[in-house]
Amino acid sequence: MYVNAEKVLPPHLLRQIQQYVQGAEIYIPKEPESRVRWGENSGSRTHINQRNADIIHRFRRGESITALMEHYHLGYDSIRKIVQSHRK
Repeated sequence: MYVNAEKVLPPHLLRQIQQYVQGAEIYIPKEPESRVRWGENSGSRTHINQRNADIIHRFRRGESITALMEHYHLGYDSIRKIVQSHRK
């Protein structure tokens, strides 16, 4: 999201920043403690974790990797990695 620095920064801070950057856009990252991991806001992470748990459950019940590939539209290596990562 683009925000005009003149509208949000105090004049003394704006002058300090202008010593380093003028007329360019800069990215100011969030503080580390306020960052969220990929997919947490959208629910994608939860969806993928549930999908992976389902894949593992079905594999343990005897479903083949080929059948899981077709059902989840994933490649052999993807299914194999999911299954092997949870064997530990």
